[in-house]
Amino acid sequence: MDLNDTARVREPRDAVEYRLGTVTDITYAPHSTYIRRLRLRFPTGDERSYTTDQITGCTREDDHTALVTALTSVCRSLRDACRIANDYDEALSTDIVCLAMTILDIARDRLDAELDLDAVDNPATDAPADRGQP
Repeated sequence: MDLNDTARVREPRDAVEYRLGTVTDITYAPHSTYIRRLRLRFPTGDERSYTTDQITGCTREDDHTALVTALTSVCRSLRDACRIANDYDEALSTDIVCLAMTILDIARDRLDAELDLDAVDNPATDAPADRGQP
């Protein structure tokens, strides 16, 4: 990693550590290029030091990909919930459909991403196969 690279804490302990940090200082081992510690500045202004095994390099593009993946997973879960709710309470099913549509709109408008609707609509892509209705 280099100065001004961005990174995330692998195992966040508090809300600050869930944020994307910027490398502000690098401490090398004496007479070596081995990095002992990296100092991150978070958007909150907090600065903390970590060893290289405590953080992972992460860019905004990585975050974008993770968000698209997470929202796709949410839509799959909502699809399954909607199928169950349809038999339980039709109004609840309608509300869940509205929620799923809102998430699809957010992905399109805020992330400039169209979620893979084939993956969302295809039960064969869900894993494990025995986790509810197809």
